[in-house]
Amino acid sequence: MKFFVDTADVDEIKGLLDTGLLDGVTTNPSLIAKSGRNILQVLEEICVLVPGPVSGEVTATNAADMIREGEKLASIADNITVKLPLTFDGIKACYALSQKDIKTNVTLCFSANQALLAAKAGATFISPFVGRLDDIGSNGMDLIADICQIYSMYPTIETEVLVASIRNPIHLLEAAKMGADVATIPAKVIHQLFNHPLTDKGLEAFMKDWESTGQSIL
Repeated sequence: MKFFVDTADVDEIKGLLDTGLLDGVTTNPSLIAKSGRNILQVLEEICVLVPGPVSGEVTATNAADMIREGEKLASIADNITVKLPLTFDGIKACYALSQKDIKTNVTLCFSANQALLAAKAGATFISPFVGRLDDIGSNGMDLIADICQIYSMYPTIETEVLVASIRNPIHLLEAAKMGADVATIPAKVIHQLFNHPLTDKGLEAFMKDWESTGQSIL
């Protein structure tokens, strides 16, 4: 499974780079607004830092403008992926950009039928939102299971399942067990993945015993 970090905060990205865990980055208009920076500048900076896919989202709502915005975003760097909403116009834009060999990430997916539309339009990634489904009383992981099953039945589908709106480590674990291709994870949740009380307890015991030897490796 590939790990993307869901952020437009360059410092957060820099803090994770040395782990070797990052395969890409996803942003959206809300994250860009939170950063307080110009979208083109921040995406360019992220693309230099991270060689993998970096999703930058269009803000237009009609297909023609989405395509123009997508082409402009794609011109920033070779590793830009144009993020598009899963609407009728978004799918039209996805198809048009895919025909130009521009990578696309179709976002705000909440049903398996929507995911099938994105795949047929040539999307590079489909982003189903598990956390937001949980918020309204649905089981978001059921959607991931459905999409993975459908895609696996058709070898011609190359669209990767990018699990989005991850709220906790359980979401990630379940997505990995289902065979999802990618998870885009907030930096906070990535740090939570390291935590286990037995790891802390074991390390504390090792260090206490080591201290008693009076030795030093360095």
